[in-house]
Parts: sequence; structure tokens; C-alpha cells
Amino acid sequence: MKDITNSPLPKLALRKADSHKGDYGRVLVIGGSRGMAGAPALAGMAALRSGAGLVTVAVPRSIQATVASFEPSYMTLGFGGTAYDHHLIECKAEIIEAAEPMDVVALGPGLGRDPSTWQLVCELYQTLPQPMVVDADALNALAGSPLRLERSGGVRILTPHPGEFRRLSGFNIERETDQRCRQVVELCERDVIGRTLVVLKGCHTVIASRGHFAVNATGNPGMATGGTGDCLTGLIAALIGQGLSPFDASRLGTHVHGLAGDLAAEELGQMSMIASDMIGFLPRAFQQL
Repeated sequence: MKDITNSPLPKLALRKADSHKGDYGRVLVIGGSRGMAGAPALAGMAALRSGAGLVTVAVPRSIQATVASFEPSYMTLGFGGTAYDHHLIECKAEIIEAAEPMDVVALGPGLGRDPSTWQLVCELYQTLPQPMVVDADALNALAGSPLRLERSGGVRILTPHPGEFRRLSGFNIERETDQRCRQVVELCERDVIGRTLVVLKGCHTVIASRGHFAVNATGNPGMATGGTGDCLTGLIAALIGQGLSPFDASRLGTHVHGLAGDLAAEELGQMSMIASDMIGFLPRAFQQL
């Protein structure tokens, strides 16, 4: 188990003068449910602010207009019927079709916990070949399923908070950082194929894959507010779309996410911070790299 915390942070390549939006990644965010329109919107906005060339936010058609109203720079895709209550598993074919041209998928923000939704998550987890950032209710779906980690369609970056990690792994999370790192690496190693990465969020976020890990040093308690994890999901997805490896994108994304939170706290104070504040400070955070 190798600790690479002190190795240099990954870097994005400089943009060429003749580049276009297609060069910087097509990101698909899949999420949203009644009362949770903001979660996929935050993920989409964070992906845009983190350099993604094209972002599409796929949500139930019943909340599509609400999600579209948050940000004109991403596209929205509505799936299912116009009524709130429908079985999302019935939308599997159209979601897979929408994902086909995408470079990376972010799955889970605000998706809800309906059994049909959980079935859809497991189907997409096993089917889609693109790198996938898995967060929020998608993690709960995996934890409630007998699905094994190695039964994935491609590389998967799991981004649990401590409660989600406990449900996924069965571990009682250790207080000491080195022990937490060992637990996160052990969860990654359950995937014998080696396509699972884990970002355990919290104070001193741990980023790990099979055999190695890094501990993040940025961030503050003001980030303990709803929606910050959705921002991280979009941020990591955007960096993968721009060509970083999933591990490098997770490591750099976690650093930038925490740094944006630190910059927001300096100006606004920790108590009053909300998730969208961190999106507003992402440009300054990237400039400081």
C-alpha cells in the first residue's frame, strides 16, 4: 500500500489555440428526483466551471424545466413521463443511448431511493463502458444490491461520505487517518479486476485505488453543507473528460474542491457557506494551481 500524498499534483494540459469544445470532454450527469432538482444542477454547473466542454444533465422529465432554469450553459435531457411517479428502469434504453457519445458519466446526485431507480443504477453500473463517477443515491443502490464491484462496465469512481462508505464496505470507519486509508484501499481491492477507485469524503479525504492512496489537505468545516458532494462529482467528471486518468482526476479534483471551499470561507465565513459558493470560487482555485 503506497502513500503518494506528497507527490506532485496532476496537471491539466495547456489548451491549444485551435481547440474546440469537443476537445474538453462530453459529460453526462444522471440524477434528480422530486424535491432534488438542485443536486444534478450543482453537479452540472461544477463540471462546466471545471472546464468540461459539453455537459448534459439527464433528469426525470417532470423536473427537467426546473433543472434547466439553474444554468443556461448546460443541456438537459428529460427521460420518462411527465408524471412524478414512474419506473425509471423503463428508461434504461434511452439513457444508454444518450450516454453512447459521452466521455464520462456522473451517476447519482439527487436520484432518489425508489426500488426501480436502484435497479436502473445497477443496470447502468454494469452496462456503460465509460468512466463513471458514482455518488449519493447511486451508492445507496449499490450498497443495497448483491452486485460485486468487479461486475462493472468500466472504471468506477465511488465517492462516499462516511455513512455511505460504511454501508458499502461494512467497516466501522477508523478515526486514525492511516487506518482509514487501509480500509479504503481494502474496499478497492475487492475489485480483483482493478477498475474501482474510492474517494472517501470528509476531513482529510482519502483517494485510493488498488495498492496506493493519497490524503487531501484542503477543505474546511464550512463545506459540511448539502450539495458540496454533488459539486465534487461534477468536478471529477470534468477532469476525466479533459484527459486525466480517473485517479489523477480524483486527486486533483478533491484538492481543487477543498481549495475552492477554503477561498469561499475566507471571504464568506464558514457558517454562511453554501454549495454554490464553492462553484463560484472554482475559477480562483484553478488559477492558484
